[in-house]
Amino acid sequence: MVSRMRGFTLLELMIVVAIIGILAAIAYPSYREYVRQTHRAEMKAGLQQMAAQIQKYKISNFKVKGASASDLGITENYPANGDALYTVELGWLNSAGTLEKTATLGSEKWVLTATPVTTAGQYMDGHLVLNFRGERCWEKASDKGGGQACIPTASSSWNSR
Repeated sequence: MVSRMRGFTLLELMIVVAIIGILAAIAYPSYREYVRQTHRAEMKAGLQQMAAQIQKYKISNFKVKGASASDLGITENYPANGDALYTVELGWLNSAGTLEKTATLGSEKWVLTATPVTTAGQYMDGHLVLNFRGERCWEKASDKGGGQACIPTASSSWNSR
């Protein structure tokens, strides 16, 4: 009696590898989008913390006009530790309602804008904007090609469009 070897054939192994490849091709983009959404949620929370720092400064000093980002405890890169995913800019609205970006605030009407870093995984995810009224906006891919950030209004939100 001849003993027969047991095992997998090359065809069976190739089918298993193909199935795993198909599953990975479907799952990876979903995973990447989940990671982007998570980083966006962290930046939203970071902007709200920065807004709280601005309000704390205003309570202590009775104004924010003339304050710089460092006075308010706002760092340019977010997160502060590790690889930066966003660049945060502090600006202010002038009397004409135009956004100004100078070293110090020229009015009490501040605006925080988070722009994805072009070399990071958040690139083309869009700007996140929060202003002194608590109005916020986000528009997907608004940062593509150096695009402009959205303007927050009473009806805008951080929900996707």
